[in-house]
Parts: sequence; C-alpha cells; structure tokens
Amino acid sequence: MNFIVWIIIGGLAGWIAGMIMKNQSGLFMNIIIGVVGAFIGGWLFNILQIAPQAGFAGSLVTAIVGAVVLLFGLKLVKGR
Repeated sequence: MNFIVWIIIGGLAGWIAGMIMKNQSGLFMNIIIGVVGAFIGGWLFNILQIAPQAGFAGSLVTAIVGAVVLLFGLKLVKGR
C-alpha cells in the first residue's frame, strides 16, 4: 500500500511542479520527478531544520518543493 501512495504523491508532485516550472512531461516522468523530488525535498527540509506537517499533505508539499528544485536545477544545467 505504501508503494501506491508514493506513486500517487509522486505523480501529483511532479505534475504540480511541472505546472509551476512550465515543464511538460508525461505521467511516467511526472512520477519520477515527484519521487526524486520527495527525496530532495526531505533532504533540504532536514538541512534547513524545517519540519513539514505529517501525513499526505506534508509529504505532498515536501515532494513539490523538491521537484521544483530538481526541475530548476535541470533547467540550469540544460541552459534553457
């Protein structure tokens, strides 16, 4: 069941981050961006000593923040 929740949060976070960063990706890429973003967001929040709310909403916010950072970094590397 946890895996399905990860997929749902990853898909939503990747899609929302794509909307924020004007990045169009397919469903599969949105899930990957969201899941990787969740790890990045968790790492950033830990470094900054920010404790997001527990549960679905907190996980989603953490994943969105991380996914936006990921997409921003990719834009910098690609030079677009």
